[in-house]
Amino acid sequence: MRPAWTISEGDTLIVTKLDRLARNVGHLGQIVAKLKEKGVRLRILDLGLDTSTPTGELILNMLGAVAQFERQMMLERQREGIAKAKSDGKYKGRAPTAMRQAQKVKELAAEDLRRSEIAQHLGLSERSVYRALRG
Repeated sequence: MRPAWTISEGDTLIVTKLDRLARNVGHLGQIVAKLKEKGVRLRILDLGLDTSTPTGELILNMLGAVAQFERQMMLERQREGIAKAKSDGKYKGRAPTAMRQAQKVKELAAEDLRRSEIAQHLGLSERSVYRALRG
């Protein structure tokens, strides 16, 4: 299946923020290399960065490393916070959406509505409807 769009030599790929382009520095490097190979420029709007120059490419790599570091630090703090909340008995995770509506699911099923109709009516997946009816 072909993508809905293609990038050709001479094009400029414009992204709003660096973190919307790549997951980490390695991924960023792969993307930049592939764009360079195709003769495509990259512009990152919030940084005012254009990778068509050696300086722009250097700054992109440095900022990519900093962004990856920030992301890793944020995830570490998040894991620590969740672990503390769990140990304090304050973290229980997200309440299952379907189970909060289980009574309504059963009422609609009693009215002989099909599972797909119940799912559509309540904004649930059909799988969630089956689970609510079992539970």
